Amino acid sequence: MTTKILPLLLALVLLAGCHRKLNYRDGQYRSAREMVRLKKGGRVHSVGKTKVVGVSPSGAKTKVVARRAARAGSATGTLASVIEAARSYQGTPYLYGGTTRLGLDCSGLLQLSFGEAGVAIPRSSNEQAGWGEPVKPTDLRPGDLVFFGASPGSRTITHVGMVTVADEEGVDFIHASTSLGVVENSLESDYYLSRFIRAVRPHL
Repeated sequence: MTTKILPLLLALVLLAGCHRKLNYRDGQYRSAREMVRLKKGGRVHSVGKTKVVGVSPSGAKTKVVARRAARAGSATGTLASVIEAARSYQGTPYLYGGTTRLGLDCSGLLQLSFGEAGVAIPRSSNEQAGWGEPVKPTDLRPGDLVFFGASPGSRTITHVGMVTVADEEGVDFIHASTSLGVVENSLESDYYLSRFIRAVRPHL
């Protein structure tokens, strides 16, 4: 009898282990970087994250991203001016092909922001992806351009943003989101990490 019960108990224990929520600690989901800090006994800094949910016309959730309160970055000179210009567009709604405060698309936001700092850059995200030197994700700094695909694992660039802050707390970037307009988000959210393609450092 005991020999029959033991395998059953073992199976139940393993099954329960499989249903543990990954990257879930202290009542909330954590980024991979935060989980490493917690395992090492470090403290996770609170930076005012909230979950932002995009909802499609049918009512289905389309994405969940980590939205941060704006943090001070370390950019100086021209790049500081570009980031300040981009942040001045926060709240502007998304408009495909838009290049004004009435509506912007992602590459339009960057073209306008660099333009206000006296720097002319290409119009489309694909052209902008070739306007600079490739940068490793671990070496990102404010002013770098980050490029994404439409779906996880895609290698076709459909979206661009600009890094505003890169420090020990993480990497933030500003972009014109189709569902939220111009907004600043954490690059480390699962949504953006799964769609990340490449980063470049602009020629200035």
